[in-house]
Order: sequence, then structure tokens, then C-alpha cells
Amino acid sequence: MSVPREVTVLGSTGSIGTQAIAVARQNPDRLRITALAAGGSDVAALAEQALTLGVRTVAVARATAAQDLQLAFYAEASKRGWAKGEYHLPEILAGPRAAEELAARPADVVLNGITGSIGLGPTLSALKAGRTVALANKESLVAGGDLVTAAAAPGQLVPVDSEHSALAQCLRGGARGEVARLVLTASGGPFRGRSAAELDGVTVEQALAHPTWDMGPVVTINSATLMNKGLELIEAHLLFDVPYADIDVVVHPQSIVHSMVTFADGATIAQASPPDMRLPIALALAWPDRLPNVQPALDWSTASTWEFAPLDDDAFPAVRLARRAGEAGGVAPAIFNAANEEAVAAFVAGRLSFRAIVDLVARTLDDAPDLGAPTCVEDVLAAEKWAREHARGVITGGLN
Repeated sequence: MSVPREVTVLGSTGSIGTQAIAVARQNPDRLRITALAAGGSDVAALAEQALTLGVRTVAVARATAAQDLQLAFYAEASKRGWAKGEYHLPEILAGPRAAEELAARPADVVLNGITGSIGLGPTLSALKAGRTVALANKESLVAGGDLVTAAAAPGQLVPVDSEHSALAQCLRGGARGEVARLVLTASGGPFRGRSAAELDGVTVEQALAHPTWDMGPVVTINSATLMNKGLELIEAHLLFDVPYADIDVVVHPQSIVHSMVTFADGATIAQASPPDMRLPIALALAWPDRLPNVQPALDWSTASTWEFAPLDDDAFPAVRLARRAGEAGGVAPAIFNAANEEAVAAFVAGRLSFRAIVDLVARTLDDAPDLGAPTCVEDVLAAEKWAREHARGVITGGLN
């Protein structure tokens, strides 16, 4: 019997992290989680995870959370009726670079489920240490694309996003030289089929009502603007080294076909499954192998209809704008992403209209100075800082 893969989970208390833990616990003969990292805002949940899994090390980004975590360990052990001496407390790493240190520690796979640009440092740390990185942190690629692709050896980056996981699976259907186009599918969000004019006056509540997925507010609003598909377009280019001109986006409201690859002979291979993140998470952790019984398969005994429609670039210009940022390269994608985060926050706060989200990102890209290609994480963070400050200034000036 083979030895289970050792897995480090960064962002363990978030959605991706908790689902990864569930997948690993269902497959103890294949996966063993040996280290966890989290921000430190929920030390009780982190302590429960750590003691249940028996991990060696726990990292918290908030330095002041270390003592709270220690107390949470004792409280969790007491709740289980464990006497002192019956359990081993994990090593605690604390501080803003704790996840980076943990990512370089011995493991077979490092799952990066951290949200935001703070995930870039741990990704680079894991890659430089030779770890396989199961990547769910969009910002690592979008903001730090040049740095990440330069640090990654072939096959070292494995995607976790359902769309990119689908592409990776479909690409097995032919040689790389036979690939003609990548096709990313988009649900179309809650405003699918509306014209640009019909998007005037959209409310936050309407934008948060996604028809298929249950996600956090930023990701849900990104789905409503299709900004998420723009970010995924940039990621797809960087992950699979396919030119932007050869990557399409098609609207598929059922979210059953997660993406497709068209080959030189005209064949298109699609990956289809019910919308459930456990499948791409499990595949990333076990790649290139598959784990058994991860989720229910499609039910072919029930009639269903799958729809596909071209993307309306006039109503949803975010993908076109992302293509422009991606082709510009350097720190332009980092500026694109950071400006969007500021725009979404302003929309949620009632300071920006829905249609002005993409307008603000476009304005920020237009006004960006030539910052060149990033040579380190600090260059990326500096570009993001400029983008955020500029976007805030434009909002204050009254873009709407």
C-alpha cells in the first residue's frame, strides 16, 4: 500500500480549505494533512482542525493570535475530555510571513486557498522549495504572473478553480501541439441576457443573487460583472501558455460543462459534472490521479438541456478589458485586479453604480504609469497600492 501524500493547507478555515480537509478525511489512505495556515480570526475553528487532523504545524498571519491559538488548543482538548499528556500540541508559527515559512516546509502538496495578494508570497515560497502547488489563490497568477511562471517547473502548478481544472483534464485528450483553442464557460451570472442599458440601477442585493454557485460577496459580484471570467482568462493564459487570441469565453447558464478544449482537427472535448468544488479540489490534491466517490456524477436518467451562447461584450466588457490587461503584461493584471477590488467594495458600500465597476477599472488601467515587469513581490504590491489609491481618488471625484 502506498504512503499517503502529505498536504499543507493554506487558508484552512476558508471555503476551499474546509472542503479540502473534508476530501482528505474521506481518503485517509491517499491524503494526510500535516500542516495548516489561516489568518487567525477564528482560532477556535483552527484549533479544532489541527487537533482533529493531528497536524505537525499551524501558522497564523496575525502575530497576536499565537497566544489565543494556544489557549484554543487547550480549550478544544478539554472539550474532548483529553487529559494533558494525551495529546501533542502542534508547533505554532505566527506573523505576516508565517504562511511563507510553512509553505516551504516538507510536504508533497501545498494547497493555497488564501484569499488576496497575501497569497503570492506563500506560492513563490512553495515553488522555490520544490513543492507541488495546488493553486486556488487567483492573485498569485493574476497579480504575480511573471514571478510565478518563472518560479514554477513544468507540472509544479496544479489548478484548483473548476474552469482551469476542467481545462487541465481536457488537455489530456491530445498533444499540446494539437491544441487550437481553450474555451472557458461562464454561467452569465444573475444578469445574463440583459443589455447594457438594462444594467442601469442594478442593486447590491440583485448582484449577490447568483443563480448557480454559493460564494462570498466579492466573487459573486465578480460573477455578475463577469470580471471573474476576465481574471480566469488571464490565469488560463499563464497556466497553459496559450495565446490570449486563442482563448474564448462562452456563456453556459447550467454550469455543468466547466470548460472545453478545441483541437486542431476540429474536435472539442468538454469536462462536465454537477457544480461542486470538491471534485477540482480532490483532483488537484491527487493529481494526476483521481480519488473515488468524490461527488455524485451526472444523472443521465433524467432529461436535461445545456445551453451555450456567445458573450455580449457590450453589456459585459470586463473580459475584453482583462484581455487588454493580460496582453499588456507586467503589472497591468495586478492593477486590473486591485482596481476591481476597490470598485466592488465601493459598489457594496453604495458609492459606485454597478456599471461603473468596469469603468473604474478601465480608467485606472488608462491612467497607470509604466511600472515595467515585476522583479519581486514588492513590485507587485507597489503596483496594487498605486491602483487602489488611484481608484479611491477617482471614486471620491465622482465616477458613476
